[in-house]
Formats: sequence, structure tokens, C-alpha cells
Amino acid sequence: RSRMRLSHVANALATRIEETLRPVLGTVLASVSVDVESKRIGKNTDSIDRGDLIKIADNIVTALRLVVGQDMAEAAARKVRELA
Repeated sequence: RSRMRLSHVANALATRIEETLRPVLGTVLASVSVDVESKRIGKNTDSIDRGDLIKIADNIVTALRLVVGQDMAEAAARKVRELA
């Protein structure tokens, strides 16, 4: 059962990114953001790796600044970069 629940974020790094974004964005938007940003760089949540974190963080700022504001978007991106 827990395997089904976590199937959308199978990669441990994707899970860490989602956990990092959750306090800023909430659970649903954090999960969607990881999925969307993975696809934006031509990957999926199973295939992203540490080398993708800077691109993902840069994209997060652009994608989220209108939703949560520039400061919160940059703070979220900074935390994602720190995972590298």
C-alpha cells in the first residue's frame, strides 16, 4: 500500500526535493512541482539526479514566483540547490 502511495516519487532525490518544497508550497503543489520540473528538463522523477538540481532550482523560481512570491520561490530554490 505505501508503495502505491509513493509511486509518483520513486527516486530518493525527487522525494527530498518534494520534502524541501512542501513547507513552502503544500503537499500537492510540491509533488506536482517535482513532476513538472523533472519533465521540463526532459526527465522524470525516477531519472533526475544531483546534476539536475541547479536547473530544477532555477526553473522553480520562474515557475513559482507568481504563486508564492519572489522571496519564497527563491528560498525554495536555494533549499533545492543545497541538496546538490
